[in-house]
Amino acid sequence: MPIIVNLDIMMAKRRMPSGELASKIGLSQANLSILKTGKARAVRFSTLEAICKALDCQPGDILEFTDDSLEVDLNSDGSNEVD
Repeated sequence: MPIIVNLDIMMAKRRMPSGELASKIGLSQANLSILKTGKARAVRFSTLEAICKALDCQPGDILEFTDDSLEVDLNSDGSNEVD
């Protein structure tokens, strides 16, 4: 999946446990866990806003885009080829 959720990293930087964040933003610990593991298929802007306020961060600190379509193959001759 090209969107990576770095919520656990930001929580560690802010030294905030899951239970505390869940209660601050009004989300169940189960739903917060789904979000942290990247298994959520969507996130509401209001939830993202609440997370950013609670952790004093920007959305880009939590969400990251990676382009999975750029795969690098190492050829037998040692050269790299981008698909």
